[in-house]
Amino acid sequence: MKLGPKAAAAAIVLSASLALTACGGGAGAGAGSNAGGGKTVTALTLGTLRDLTSWDPAQAHVGHALQPYQVAYDSLILREPDGKLSPMLATEWKYNEARTKLTMDLRTDVTFSDGAKFDAEAAKANMDHFKKANGPQMAQLSSVSDIAVVDADTIDINLTAPEPALEYFLSQAAGLMGSPKALGTDAIKTEPVGSGPYVMDKAASVKDSQSVFNAREGYWNKDLQKYKKITLKVLLDPTARTNALVSGQIDATLLDPKNGKQAEGAKMKLEANQVDWSGLLLLDREGTKNPALANVKVRQAINYAFDRKTILDQVMLGQGTPTSQPFGKDSGAWTEELENYYTYDPNKARQLLKESGFEGKVSIDVPTLPGAETLISVLKQQLADVGITLNPGAAITNTFTADVAAQKYHALFFNLFQGEPTVAIDQIVSTKALYNPFKTTTPELEEKIQAVRTAGEDAGTKAQEVNKYVVEQAWFAPLFRVNQMYYHNDKVNVVPQAQQAVPSIYNYSPAK
Repeated sequence: MKLGPKAAAAAIVLSASLALTACGGGAGAGAGSNAGGGKTVTALTLGTLRDLTSWDPAQAHVGHALQPYQVAYDSLILREPDGKLSPMLATEWKYNEARTKLTMDLRTDVTFSDGAKFDAEAAKANMDHFKKANGPQMAQLSSVSDIAVVDADTIDINLTAPEPALEYFLSQAAGLMGSPKALGTDAIKTEPVGSGPYVMDKAASVKDSQSVFNAREGYWNKDLQKYKKITLKVLLDPTARTNALVSGQIDATLLDPKNGKQAEGAKMKLEANQVDWSGLLLLDREGTKNPALANVKVRQAINYAFDRKTILDQVMLGQGTPTSQPFGKDSGAWTEELENYYTYDPNKARQLLKESGFEGKVSIDVPTLPGAETLISVLKQQLADVGITLNPGAAITNTFTADVAAQKYHALFFNLFQGEPTVAIDQIVSTKALYNPFKTTTPELEEKIQAVRTAGEDAGTKAQEVNKYVVEQAWFAPLFRVNQMYYHNDKVNVVPQAQQAVPSIYNYSPAK
């Protein structure tokens, strides 16, 4: 089908803020370095979406917000572009049989930018600080009971229960290592002190405008230190980022489908990467406040009402892949059979509504997601075609997460990160998940979740059963996985990072 005339005429692409998860100086690598004329490229300038509120590593985030910290901080484990976990500050690690203790061997040749030595005590100090600092990713270490120093270069990370995602977390915010001398000080909030490949040039950095870093002398891994200078230029507006890219002020940045057309016209290169899924979260599955949503046939009817391919083509300019499942391809939980589990079938949707006893009685209130107004209007139209009323309300605000937790919303349209199996489960499925605010569960589902938590390296495969359960029970109405559109010029090579809208800092190198 085609969208109705009104929706089609109003169709606009979503802003970069929607496309993200849940991701100065006027000179890029070419202009700011000696890229032209065959000389060596020594500088990289990236357009970023916002400045950091704090450089304390305990305040680090995920997705596009992780990259700035990687400039100044190493992590215990390195996550390769394809998601493989490799040694970094930790050289080896191994679980005990019960998977409640992770023993890590650490490098002995690493120092921080203030001269302090990295060792087991430093690693413990960082993880203790991370657990207490109330950062946005504090939950990454919620399963850690304590960190024990075994000797100068060995730690034991003791857990209250198996956490299959712990190694992944130690490649993310929880694994960033700052100087123990600086942790907890006010100074580290404005000037990072890490063991990473670059140190901040404070004099050249301007809050909310740009952060400038110079290569650190004596850094232990020159393979990760590919430039002499890195500048992170803050450009909130996608049009401003586009103009900066095509004019050569920056080398790479995240854009959206609309602005991507301009970038492509200027011969910029695209690295597309699917990180989030977009769709409806049908939160009140027990009908606490909306009785119709307790009926699985109603939830399934909602899924059959959407023509995902047409919505994607006409509203998102085809930038994505239609899907019926909330788990991503890189998670291990993704299966081919669930990809198109709910095809576009309005007659089946109407039949399910009739069988449910809620025919003509289903009305769903959702908040408006800024930047997604057109998309939500299209969903409203297609649901109306099968007899379901969708009522978009006020826009979500900065109290959004508190409102979700307080069960303010019965359903909502949102974009959610497709992470590792237990990360995704604890984000949208388990009873402690923010996006399961009504704490819906069943003994059958709990058994499947527990199987994932104790499966070790087989967690992804076990999570396929969780994925199948929530798809069959229509906990959500996923529409598509959105392409994150990262553009760069021909002076830099960029390798996309699995499950990240913006690549890790290690994924850039001068073009040959």
